[in-house]
Amino acid sequence: MNAIEIKNLTKNYGEKQALSGLTMTVPMGSIYGFIGENGSGKSTTEKIICGLLHPTSGQVKLYDKDYTDIDIRASIGVLIESPGCYPNYSVWNNIMLQATNLHLDNKEDEVRKVLKLVRMEGAASNKFKNCSLGMKQRIGIAMALLGNPKLLVLDEPINGLDADGMRIMREILTDITKDQKCTILISSHILGELEKIATHYGIIRGGKMIVEMTADELDKSCPTFIALKSKNMTKTKELLSKKYSKVLEDEQKEYLRVYDAQKAEDVVKYLYDNQIIVTEIKTDKIGLEEYYINLMNNKEVK
Repeated sequence: MNAIEIKNLTKNYGEKQALSGLTMTVPMGSIYGFIGENGSGKSTTEKIICGLLHPTSGQVKLYDKDYTDIDIRASIGVLIESPGCYPNYSVWNNIMLQATNLHLDNKEDEVRKVLKLVRMEGAASNKFKNCSLGMKQRIGIAMALLGNPKLLVLDEPINGLDADGMRIMREILTDITKDQKCTILISSHILGELEKIATHYGIIRGGKMIVEMTADELDKSCPTFIALKSKNMTKTKELLSKKYSKVLEDEQKEYLRVYDAQKAEDVVKYLYDNQIIVTEIKTDKIGLEEYYINLMNNKEVK
């Protein structure tokens, strides 16, 4: 059974088509990174899943039931855009209000539990308006976690966070899937951070799914290369191209990439034997961000 199964989903706004036959599968227990440029249909898809929009056509199933099923609706936690909180209320009171809206039993215990999950126990008395952006995002996730949801839908929860805020958010999301047995659908433009936690990916463009893959499949699709610098990059590239079939400059034109060399020391020796000194060399690998950019630009993944 999958947490989310979408088939041929369309959504029209008058003459504009936001989704065009979207198909999507999110396995149970996964952290599914939902990726696409602005206007690609990510938020529309998430809002349909959450029941905030009605599709024009197509099928959406959550845990093998129609997404409009009342019991299924009650098992979804949502943070889209930003949490709706009263600025002059404390963190505790804002979350308690949400617990009351959900008619939860043992509300105080539930609030304590979610505050602990998002590392906010010590900030419960803080007014919401005095919280940092990272804290506000964690408060939103805490509210979404009330009632032990099976599925968590998060729209750009790490955008705008500093390095420490991103680290905390990564830890929280990983713990949620491991300890709470919760599936997470998360969209983000910060692909380097997403790559650190996602188990599955879906890349959308123009309202259509371009590719779905696991983290392992992404890893296999991203080649390893040897990156190097020398004092004469032009001559170095010319020389390397005589021995190796794939020698390219990176996007910033800082390094030369050699894709079909087995060992870095072989490259260094070859250049040294031809009077070129390597000043810097490392083995590296294409990541999610470069894979995505190449895919969007219809380039070979290289």
